[in-house]
Amino acid sequence: MADPQILIEREENIAILRLNRPQALNAFTADMLVQIREALDRLGADVGVRAILITGEGRGFCAGQDLSDPFVAPNPGGKPKDIGHLIDHYYIPMALSLRDCRVPTVCAVNGVAAGAGMSLAMGCDLVYASDAAVFVLGFNKIGLIPDCGATWLLPRLVGRAKAMEMALLGDKLSATDAELLGLVARTVQADQLFGAAKAAALRLASLPTRALVETRRLFDAAQRSEFEPALRAESRAQSQLGFAHDYSEGVAAFMQKRPPQFDDR
Repeated sequence: MADPQILIEREENIAILRLNRPQALNAFTADMLVQIREALDRLGADVGVRAILITGEGRGFCAGQDLSDPFVAPNPGGKPKDIGHLIDHYYIPMALSLRDCRVPTVCAVNGVAAGAGMSLAMGCDLVYASDAAVFVLGFNKIGLIPDCGATWLLPRLVGRAKAMEMALLGDKLSATDAELLGLVARTVQADQLFGAAKAAALRLASLPTRALVETRRLFDAAQRSEFEPALRAESRAQSQLGFAHDYSEGVAAFMQKRPPQFDDR
């Protein structure tokens, strides 16, 4: 039996999702994308999971699409394939499941993050990177455009000028530079990466999940909104959250000087 293309572990109230094709630097296959999407949906719906940590097995995080996968490998005789089919039916559902996940997500980039692998990292709520990690789009070398959300995510994280340079020239970005540009939240030494990312996931798991996820949604919506509509959206969200258990519990815990016990989803 072939090794599973992802591995799932549970630790306390977080789930750890590991990309598990180390022999291929965890490059994506269509089957792997389905497994990731299904895992995100399943874990996000599990009331015992309050945060998800995503990382890669081996020396790389994710090298992007495996070009030997039947969905993209050239046909005999060089007849082209419709790569849009792979995007529509595999990448988009996975990217939306990640962005709409019902719990916060943390990414630990333990090595190269290339192409759609870089997009996967950018789609997470918090991104921690090993000081040995490298980020690169690389689509320019095969005549394609950045995908899996990269054209939306990257300019918002690093600005249009740097995004264009990375996309058009395809230069690699070190983890240190990625942190300076805002692509990742924090860079840590390689041997400390997993511990730091897990600690962040556990912190998120102790906080009010519903409010954290709503924060993500509003941040994303604000990118497409004028200022006043963003203010109105904040007001509607605060109104809803103000009636929820986690708000009452958070205030009570603060007043009573005790740790809060959040459970809204």
